[in-house]
Amino acid sequence: MDDGRARLTIGDVAARPGVPVRTVRFRTDTGLVDPPARSAGGYRLYDAPAVARLDLVRTLRGLGLGLGLPAVRELLTARRSVAEVAAEHVHALDAEIRLLRVRRALLQAVAGAGTTPEEMGIVSDLAALSARERQQVVDGFVDRAFAGLPADAPGTGLAAPVRSLPAELPDEPTAEQVAAWPEPARLVADDSFAARVGEMALAGAGATPEDPEPGVDAGRVQTLGRDALARGVAPGSDAAEAMVAELLDDGRPASPGRRAAPADRLATFTDARVERYWQLLGVLDGWAPAEPSVPAVEWWIAALRARD
Repeated sequence: MDDGRARLTIGDVAARPGVPVRTVRFRTDTGLVDPPARSAGGYRLYDAPAVARLDLVRTLRGLGLGLGLPAVRELLTARRSVAEVAAEHVHALDAEIRLLRVRRALLQAVAGAGTTPEEMGIVSDLAALSARERQQVVDGFVDRAFAGLPADAPGTGLAAPVRSLPAELPDEPTAEQVAAWPEPARLVADDSFAARVGEMALAGAGATPEDPEPGVDAGRVQTLGRDALARGVAPGSDAAEAMVAELLDDGRPASPGRRAAPADRLATFTDARVERYWQLLGVLDGWAPAEPSVPAVEWWIAALRARD
């Protein structure tokens, strides 16, 4: 072969790297090498350039890049470099890894809690979206929730944090983040949830359950409400009534709506699903967990309305 005129049979070519004859024949027939010469008996005879090209094909296929024959053909014709192909495969592997993470999270959610077929379909569809598509779903939810709200309304400040739900899991997610990943899909797909967020934003003027009414101490609402729950104090009981009287004792005269007003305002800004959304956002963003506020507020709503 040193003089460039020597020829090898297809069997000799296959024996050198130890590949099947049918592989050499297939790569020849698909045009990865120029058509070989033929012997008098019709056997294929490969010259040095053809053998070298077949060796290069074998090397490219063995790089671990998952190169198909079309990609190899583009490399051989210098339409793309190995670096370009490698970068393309890195991108594809990243997408595959992300999808595998999401599928794992989905399976954990199904294994850990009862999920209806309808919910499973919603979560599965949303979980398989790309990061860009998932962000579009979240943006659509925000648009529905805040539709009709004036742009300068204080309640629109809620839109930015609601929209900030991560579009992808972290590269090294914790078990808690993996478990939390599918659940927001149920929430953002629920029109009633979007309507509830919009209602809170429209009525809120920036208020929250922690600011139920001027003159009512938000810290005491939480502290006393949690204490009442821990002690098993029933709304409407004498003990609860004493707490209500203490909470509302601000020097103002009693009136028929004195208890109803703070109860209604607390109810406007209290929703377990909305709080759950913030909790999930915190888990996915790696925030320190916060104690739920809704149970304590719900106790106060019931206590304020019990004898009104």
